[in-house]
Amino acid sequence: MTKITHQYIKRETGEICEETFFGDKTVNLLYSVARENAPTLFRALTSARASSLLGFVNFDIPAPFACKSFCRRNRIDLSEALGPRSELDTLRKIFERKIRYWECRPMPRHAHAVVSPADSKVIVGSLAESSLLFIKEKFFHIAELLGLDKRQWTEALTDGDFAVFRLTPDKYHYNHAPVSGLVVDFYEIDGGYHSCNPSAIVAAVTPFSTNRRAVTIIDTDVPHGTGVGFVAMIEVAALMVGEIVQCFSTERYDNPMPVAPGTFLTKGSPKSLYRPGSSTDVLVFQQGRIKFASDLLENQVRGGVESRFTVGFGAPLVETEVAVRSLVAIPACSPPESIRYQRGD
Repeated sequence: MTKITHQYIKRETGEICEETFFGDKTVNLLYSVARENAPTLFRALTSARASSLLGFVNFDIPAPFACKSFCRRNRIDLSEALGPRSELDTLRKIFERKIRYWECRPMPRHAHAVVSPADSKVIVGSLAESSLLFIKEKFFHIAELLGLDKRQWTEALTDGDFAVFRLTPDKYHYNHAPVSGLVVDFYEIDGGYHSCNPSAIVAAVTPFSTNRRAVTIIDTDVPHGTGVGFVAMIEVAALMVGEIVQCFSTERYDNPMPVAPGTFLTKGSPKSLYRPGSSTDVLVFQQGRIKFASDLLENQVRGGVESRFTVGFGAPLVETEVAVRSLVAIPACSPPESIRYQRGD
């Protein structure tokens, strides 16, 4: 079988990097063969029970040597972690680690910036066919993503812009609030546990619309809000993710609380935790309310980068690796010079 390369751009340096996937051959086999020829088996393997079992086998067995090897191989910087490193003796503990984000993940200088909810790789796009950023609905259908009975949010976000943040098992897996604002709706939608491997995303077609997910609708046009209208934050469970824990904290990780209507989210604060595995965040914005950071737009169409998304979508579509709390977008009314990412933003 010919190796299918997937490359992305490292934001801090502009370097083109090649991603190594966990269980890549198995995922490709599952989505290219089992999905077509054994649909019953495919549904069973992407079910909640199978995902939970895979998570236990891969993450919960104590293995200090394997943990050290995993961290070394994936260049995980445990110096950022809170607490003694000796306590990180299972892959789950590494996966769910807390970090000193207030020191090592700085916020942008722009007071009304939208920030990345996670350490991840991001693609941005538009739901409006007239937009240069229009991406055909292969990631999700907006009505299905938000819930078919949530017409008010589908209508509010029609033809808006979106950003898809893909987390991998080696990443820090707390999600942080991308904006400041008042939670006006929060709900969970049941579904499957499809992989976040780019090959699987392209093959499954709109997997984020069918995976289990938590949806938070945030009104940012309130006092002390970011001022970019309604923002939908969709946290998507994926292969081996057994749970999405809502644990919003206003002071570091202290006194975590559930997210519910009436909660005021402070931008950059921890909001939730994925347990365990790969997963995805999707942000959807109202039309005309934000402008994406220029480097994300430039990187996305950069030539000479072998992206599986480019192959699947038939046009250049390259991910940028971003840090949690780093610049993603600014209000549309902001001056153009404030939209360029600078190291430390």
